[in-house]
Amino acid sequence: MRLDVILRVIAKLLIPFIAVFGFYVHFHAEYSPGGGFQAGVVVAAAVILYALIFGLREAERIVPVRVVELLMGVGALIFLGIGVITWLYGGNYLDYYALPIADPQISQQVGIILIEVGVLAAVTGAILAIFYAFAGRGR
Repeated sequence: MRLDVILRVIAKLLIPFIAVFGFYVHFHAEYSPGGGFQAGVVVAAAVILYALIFGLREAERIVPVRVVELLMGVGALIFLGIGVITWLYGGNYLDYYALPIADPQISQQVGIILIEVGVLAAVTGAILAIFYAFAGRGR
């Protein structure tokens, strides 16, 4: 019997709640403090806690390096893409009112939510890439 049984059981209980809290922070950013960056760090912290308790190889099996790289790229592309779309429709970069949606209020909300999704993906990917790089080094 391993000595870290309590840590493993507690981690298995906490990690899903940590991840859900990260998404809560993300989706309530318009009404309370938080947003894509904070949510990305919290979601990455859930994976890092998993890696610390169960091992780096197990964490890389759950969230592979390829997925981490994809998160960073897709997040940046979403951010860049929304800005380019607003340019193409005659607005300034990230001028959400230029998005091709009839109601300006809805276009503002959709633009912000999409940007925050991109930031969430990019930050989660970046934090995990940094962790994987440092944790995977030999001594």
